[in-house]
Amino acid sequence: MLEYISTDNAPAAIGPYSQAVKAGGFLFLSGTMPIDPATGALVEKDITCQARQIMKNINAILSQAGYSQADVVKTTCFLADMGDFAAFNEVYGSYFTSRPARSCVAVKDLPKGALAEVEVVAVH
Repeated sequence: MLEYISTDNAPAAIGPYSQAVKAGGFLFLSGTMPIDPATGALVEKDITCQARQIMKNINAILSQAGYSQADVVKTTCFLADMGDFAAFNEVYGSYFTSRPARSCVAVKDLPKGALAEVEVVAVH
């Protein structure tokens, strides 16, 4: 049985998908963007600011589903420029202290011109 998770404390989906889907004990978060949920706008074009907003959005979705960062087992990080890796990693490391498995790849472009996007898998 699937449960679709949605919160106003994270940006609404900008396409035909859900913020997250719970299946069994697993929670799958869609790629989370650096969008301010209050305005619907991309936060300033700075990797540190964007990474912090992504982490806030992830936490809001996890919380809505009854999960926490400690429940995260896997992340996939997408960067528009690997030159931003160190700054992104510094923010990421301050949030994901449980050290989940991770992939980090450079991509040509991200929606809305974002510098980063992160998807998450968590489990209870």
